[in-house]
Amino acid sequence: MVARPKLILADEPTGNLDSANGEEVMQLLTEMNGEGTTVVMVTHSHSHAEYAHRIVNLLDGALVTESIRRII
Repeated sequence: MVARPKLILADEPTGNLDSANGEEVMQLLTEMNGEGTTVVMVTHSHSHAEYAHRIVNLLDGALVTESIRRII
């Protein structure tokens, strides 16, 4: 994070955290994304998925739904 990478691959980045620290991690990822870092995150948390500009839901490896949010 210190080196400000262009890409972060995050597999359940809040999985073992309490809710306060989980929100802190999500805020950090959001900030980094706003500064130009691409964040690809896998999560089972619907509330954390809501931070994303694009949400892809998979079931058994197949695309079930995809939503893209317009950023204003």
